[in-house]
Amino acid sequence: MATKKMIPVPYPFSMEEELKKNPELKISDIEMLREWCEKQQHLPKPSDLHLIMFLHSNYYSIEAAKNTIENFFTIRSHVPEFFANRDPLGSKELRQIFNVVFTTELSGLSKQGHKILFAKLIDTDPSHYSFEDSCKYFFMASDLIGLRNGICDGYIFIGDSTNVSFGHVGRINPMGMKKLVMYIQEGIPVRLKGIHFINTPSVMDVIINMAKPFMKKEFWNMIHLHSSLKTLEEFVSLDLLPNEIGGKAGSIIQMHENEIKEIDDKREWFIEEVKLSTVDESLRIGKNKIANDFFGVEGTFKKLEID
Repeated sequence: MATKKMIPVPYPFSMEEELKKNPELKISDIEMLREWCEKQQHLPKPSDLHLIMFLHSNYYSIEAAKNTIENFFTIRSHVPEFFANRDPLGSKELRQIFNVVFTTELSGLSKQGHKILFAKLIDTDPSHYSFEDSCKYFFMASDLIGLRNGICDGYIFIGDSTNVSFGHVGRINPMGMKKLVMYIQEGIPVRLKGIHFINTPSVMDVIINMAKPFMKKEFWNMIHLHSSLKTLEEFVSLDLLPNEIGGKAGSIIQMHENEIKEIDDKREWFIEEVKLSTVDESLRIGKNKIANDFFGVEGTFKKLEID
C-alpha cells in the first residue's frame, strides 16, 4: 500500500508551543489518534496540528475525537459544492463570491474570552448570491484562521444580517442548509461557543427555522438574534466591530482586501489540501459511506425530498 502524504499546514506550527499552552494535551493521546487514523485506510493522513485540534475540540476525549475526524473528512469528501475546487485564483465562482460576502477574524476576544469570526453581505443583490459558494469561501477563510491560531478556548460567530432579504432565502435550498448544519455540528475541530446575528430583519427567522430541524438542542441554544447592537454588548465590546457597524476595528473594505489576499497567497495550500483530504471509500472497512448515510436523501443530492 502506498504511504499517504500528510496534509500540510499553511502556517508555521510548534508542537512544543501547543503542549505548553495546554497542560491537558498529551503526546500519548496524539500518538494513539495517529495510530488509529493509520488503521483507517480510507482516511487521509492529518497533520499533528489537525490531530491536536480534533482532541482539543472534543475536550480531550479520544473516542469523540475519532468520531469528529471521521465526520470531518467524510462530510468534506461528500459535499463537493462546499469543499472541492478551492483554487482561489482558478475559480470564477470564488472570484465572484469574494465580491458578494465578506468574512474575517476580528482582533480581540469576546467578553467570555473567545475569538471572533465576523461575516457580512457586501453586495446586496440576491441574484449575485450563491449559498454554496458563500459556504465554500467561509470555510476556506475559517480553515486558515483555525490553523493559524492553533488551539484556543473557542470561537463565536457574528453575522451582520443587515442586507439579507427574501431574495436571498430563495437561493438557499434546505438540503444545502442541512449539510451546513451537519458539518458545523459534527465535523469542525473547534469549540464553537456562540452564533450571533446582528441587525436582524424578520427574514432571518425564516432562515433560522429552515435550519432548526437539523440542529441538536445544544447548537440551537447557541444562536442569538440581535435586532440592535445593545444586546450584543453583553458578549462583545462593540469597539471590536468594523467601523461601518459602529466599531473601531477598521474599515470593511480594508479588512476584506487583507482576507482575500491571504486566501490568494495560500493558493498552493488549498490545491494540495483538497488533493490529500479526500476519503477513499473503496478502502473503507465495512459499508461505504455514501452521501445518503449522512444526509438521508435517496440517490443524488439534486433530488431533494422534504417531508
